[in-house]
Formats: sequence, structure tokens, C-alpha cells
Amino acid sequence: MFSVTALGELLIDFTDAGTSAAGQKLFERNPGGAPANVLVALERLGMSTAFIGKVGQDMHGEFLRATLVANDVNCDGLVMDPNHFTTLAFVALTEDGERTFSFARKPGADTQLTPEELNRDVIEDSRVFHVGSLSLTDEPARSATVAALDMAKAAGAVMSYDPNYRDTLWTSPAAASEQMRSIVHYMDLVKISTEECELLTGRADPEGATAELLRQGVSVACVTLDAEGALVATREGTATVPSFRVDAVDTTGAGDSFWGGFLCAFVDGKLEPSDVTLEDAKDLARFGNAVASLCVRQRGAIPAMPTLAEVEKVLS
Repeated sequence: MFSVTALGELLIDFTDAGTSAAGQKLFERNPGGAPANVLVALERLGMSTAFIGKVGQDMHGEFLRATLVANDVNCDGLVMDPNHFTTLAFVALTEDGERTFSFARKPGADTQLTPEELNRDVIEDSRVFHVGSLSLTDEPARSATVAALDMAKAAGAVMSYDPNYRDTLWTSPAAASEQMRSIVHYMDLVKISTEECELLTGRADPEGATAELLRQGVSVACVTLDAEGALVATREGTATVPSFRVDAVDTTGAGDSFWGGFLCAFVDGKLEPSDVTLEDAKDLARFGNAVASLCVRQRGAIPAMPTLAEVEKVLS
């Protein structure tokens, strides 16, 4: 059984890499896509993972597939599309490591996954099934996502969700909110950012947002608070888990590495969502914070994911 299977976008992050001798901006090609980032984080931490999604049958798609294979992520559910180009994201960085995005995705191959292309065997053989919301922006990937969620839920998988909102990929905030909220009822474990609180729940404050997610049936809700750490919530209450202070070089993949660490600790603890106590959730978030503190010290997302030994050193 796979520890975690994720469905969603697999793309290229062209990350700001300074300027050329001629004064032109340079971009460094890095493999990315939030669900794939989470899986590589998990693999580096010793978990078994599988990816479901679609890339173009082009130089970037081949590079992405090779990257997942090199990181031991199962690719039986990865489809190579000869008719659509691999999605590209151009990432500009500020001096403190924060990002702005520009996407080449009209349409990108990741939006073209169909329900018929889903690998049912992989989905049904997963302890945790994880999705984001970018596969909900367009058809047919939206229908494929819902079909996969139905399969995973019926098979008894623990359901995990990180919306990973990117405003330029939606027609409007209202459209994003509607689709992002449409799959919450499937979920056991949910991670959101402060920006996503109101979009997903109608409550802008993290405490109110997590309370609303729990009201809708989520067992453990988590809000990442950037450099301040994370807020976790269970039916026992809420708690803030402080971050490990570091000088960030690049925050690309910070939330994904955090959630990879959180899911790793959840699986390793052999927990059931409904049994997670507030103390358990704090421990899971502390492990996630340690993973994220190492990821942001390097450029890129997938290349920066740390090993279990590195994380244990931070925790000790």
C-alpha cells in the first residue's frame, strides 16, 4: 500500500535566477507542482508514494517524469499527453524570498486529465489520498478529481486537502471559492494558508476558519502562518505551533514541505483522523515545521526537500 497518493498538477517552476551578462532576467528550471512537491517531501522522509496526473509529451514532461522516478515516486498514474503542452510557472522572488507567479496554462496538460485515465488500482491502494484545488479550475480535470475522490473515499483512504490557491488561474475569487469549497465534505485532514481562510470558509480569522472546517466534518484543520508557524485545530480546541526560525532563501514549496512532514508523521504514527488529539496535532505540525525550515534554506521546491536525518537533527 502507498503511504500517500496525490492527484494534481506537475509542472515546471522557472524561478528567478538573477540577470545575464547582457542584463536580461534569467530563470532556472525547477520541477514543481504542489501535489508532486508533497510526494517528494514524503519520499525523502521514507514514505512510499504515487502520483496521478498529466504532463505534456514534451521535453518538460519527460524531465518531470524522470524527476519523480529519480525520487522513487510511483508514476503508474502519470499520463503523457501528445496534444497539450506541460504547464509552466514563472516565479519571481523578492529579496526576502517571497514569490509572485505567472503561468503558461491555456490549457496546460495538467487540466486535461480525464476520469477514464485514472489509475483505479493506485487510488484504491493508498493509505492517504491527497489533492489540491488547481485540478478543479478546468474540465476535464475537475471531473477526474471528483471521480478520484469518490474512489479513494469508497476504498477507505484518509482524505487530505491543501487548496493551494493561485488567483491568476481562476476566473474570479468567487469561482475559486465555489470550487474550493465543493470538495471539503470529502476531507479528513485540511491545510490552508491565511489567504485561503475566507475563500474556503467565509471566515478570515484562522480560529474561525478552522472551526468552520471542523463543523463540516474535517477531523484536523491546520492554517500555516508563514514565519510564525502553524495553527492546528481538533475537536479538543486550537493551538499555535511556532516555526523554527531560519533565513529563507526561497519559500517555494514551504507549505508543501510542511504538509509532507505533517502527513509523514500522521502515517508513521498509525493514527486515524477521528482519534487525533490536539497534542497529536501539535506534534504533527512541529514535524512539518522542521521539514519546512530546511526546505526554505535552498532554491526550488523538489530539489530542496530534506531527508529524515536532516529533519531529526533539527528536532533534536
